[in-house]
Amino acid sequence: MLKIFTTQLIGYFNRILEQEEFPIEDGARLLAQAAIGEGSIYIYGADEMAGILDEALNGPEPFPFAKALKELDHVTNTDRVLLFSRFSTDEKAVEIAKKLSAKGVQIVGVSAASQEEVRDTLLHFVDIHIDTKLKKPFIPADDGGRIGFPTLMISLYIYHCLSFTLKEILSEYDE
Repeated sequence: MLKIFTTQLIGYFNRILEQEEFPIEDGARLLAQAAIGEGSIYIYGADEMAGILDEALNGPEPFPFAKALKELDHVTNTDRVLLFSRFSTDEKAVEIAKKLSAKGVQIVGVSAASQEEVRDTLLHFVDIHIDTKLKKPFIPADDGGRIGFPTLMISLYIYHCLSFTLKEILSEYDE
């Protein structure tokens, strides 16, 4: 089972690298606008994605200019928001994105893009969306179900890709 999990995980990382490279670069550029300007980068993680915030603020390599998104009132259009949720249909994440978008705040959203016919998804309210591609557990279980749904692990991979790219952009700007 560990080999299957590892193989599947590597497969997801490779798909994200191949299919989401441009949205990751565009997302880092959008976030860099706040870092280069007078803004902050607010990070929000719905449910288990709160682990991203811990990594960004307390990890060994903090995310540049990062702050926790706690209150929407303090966020202005000079700031940028990096918003993580398991699915693009997460109601709380969509509500936050909707309110911030109405204020003119630019947002990078990271979630599994829903193909459902849902009126309000993150894709409608964020400026750049990065698809985790992880819509269901990926290992067949003995009982016919599925297990292995590493949403935080996949999102942390995207987080680090954004962080590396942002740091590269900022270093080029400083030169």
